[in-house]
Amino acid sequence: MNKGELVEAIAKTAGLSKAQAEQALNATLHAIQSSLAKGNSVSLVGFGTFAVSKRAARKGKNPRTGATIKIPARKVARFKPGKALAEVVNTGKVPKAKK
Repeated sequence: MNKGELVEAIAKTAGLSKAQAEQALNATLHAIQSSLAKGNSVSLVGFGTFAVSKRAARKGKNPRTGATIKIPARKVARFKPGKALAEVVNTGKVPKAKK
């Protein structure tokens, strides 16, 4: 599913126009990104948690030359699914949408 398909699904489920659904999705994504940029996590009960974790600096190899390279430390976004989402994925049973 891409963003356009997600917007259509949101519009249909929530009874919104596609424009309203896209605005809502964009606002949600912006809020999550803003929180992660500040180093905070975002927990959505029943869905999961978005968080920032740190990757240590390490050595790697250039796949073309085989030369050893230094990979700098960096922050990465992580997502840990909640129990309810994990259950939906494993059982294939999607609960009815709340309005």
